[in-house]
Amino acid sequence: MELVTDLWAEFVDVLFTVLTAIPYLIGYILLILATLLIWRGVRRLMTPKRDFGSLKTVTFGDESAVSSNLAASVVSVVLIFVLWGAFTGSALLPGFLHMPGAFTGQGSFAYTAEAPDGSRDDAEVTVLVHAVGEEAEPPEVTPGDGFAKNDSMVVAAYRSELIRVDRNDEVTREDGAVVVAVEGQAIEPGSEVTVENFRVAMTPRGTLNVEPETGWQMEPIWLPPPEAVWGRVVEIATEGFRNSTLAEHLGFSLFRVIVGFALGALVGIPLGYAMGLSDWFRGWFDPIVEFMRPVPPLALIPLVIIWAGIGEVGKIILLFLAALWIMAIAARAGVSGVAISKVHAAYSLGASKWQIMRHVIVPNSLPEIFTGARVAMGVCWGTVVAAELVAAEKGAGMMIMTASKFQNTDIVIMGIILIGIIGFGIDMLMRRAERLLVPWKGRV
Repeated sequence: MELVTDLWAEFVDVLFTVLTAIPYLIGYILLILATLLIWRGVRRLMTPKRDFGSLKTVTFGDESAVSSNLAASVVSVVLIFVLWGAFTGSALLPGFLHMPGAFTGQGSFAYTAEAPDGSRDDAEVTVLVHAVGEEAEPPEVTPGDGFAKNDSMVVAAYRSELIRVDRNDEVTREDGAVVVAVEGQAIEPGSEVTVENFRVAMTPRGTLNVEPETGWQMEPIWLPPPEAVWGRVVEIATEGFRNSTLAEHLGFSLFRVIVGFALGALVGIPLGYAMGLSDWFRGWFDPIVEFMRPVPPLALIPLVIIWAGIGEVGKIILLFLAALWIMAIAARAGVSGVAISKVHAAYSLGASKWQIMRHVIVPNSLPEIFTGARVAMGVCWGTVVAAELVAAEKGAGMMIMTASKFQNTDIVIMGIILIGIIGFGIDMLMRRAERLLVPWKGRV
């Protein structure tokens, strides 16, 4: 019963988090639709179309009918960076595009103290809110005339501080005095009130906890602005990180991925061809391939460490296993997808088995193999980060994990962006190679 209760509590927490994110997701979708409508209007004004293509209304099933719109891609990337800058207060954006930020500066709120005899007195707490990482002194204030004296305190933005307001009062907590209201709003232990620029809560012991408004902008420790990430790129590219330059870190990761993928393709493609051409090989290896295919590469890390240690060999073996099954399945699907009519036509023209393999099977299976290669390379590039978590001295994954231990979020985001850019570049190169090496894809 306790397990069910715990699982239900976890489910409620996850559901609440998802529901909290829904308004932001809806807002992003509305932004996409708005940019789409604006772009269509601009395009219609600039280049009105009156050709046959403008009359096409049905594109389903026509692979060439829908292609990536360059303008939409540019707008998408720019919009992401604008949102990033808006929610981090980036200096790259004009101020009117910034979301409301955390409150900084000086503010105050009044509290009402009640003495044991029932008399009440008001006093004021002056709060100086400074940026995180800066130092500040509490502002000087006059005590006031009543038994409740004015106070002052400092607190960093995005943080909260406790203040015992009766510490300088004539009637203290030990005498039986209690705080009963903040800015005229009743307060008691365990409750809170919201005043201008602050949220004031009362602990069970009667101490006030003051938290400045955080606004909509993210604290730099959670999400730094784009210029901070770019500064880290320049710094690490010139000065290095953990005794290695940025090029060396990325180069080692790329080397591991290429070697692991190449070995996986070298074994997986012949294995896939054998499974596609021979029922014996298919029956022998199909259970193994289908068993290993859904096993995530990350689950193999402990086993690889036991077998091959924590050196480079273990990392490359992990990437090899990540690519092997994908390439085997892609090659098998490519062979199985060759139209039997083409094989019969080649036989009728007197072709030998080797000629059929060379001129029919291989060319017609290459599109599937290239598709599998793109998927395998993506999986390997994503797995290399996990592979470098284990005793790696160089690599993008090592850089991200080391930075995360010290909460260097800008380095973490820099690594993520560079990994994404390099992965995208690899995919573009493989698409280009596919167009050059398999120009007949979709035409035969």
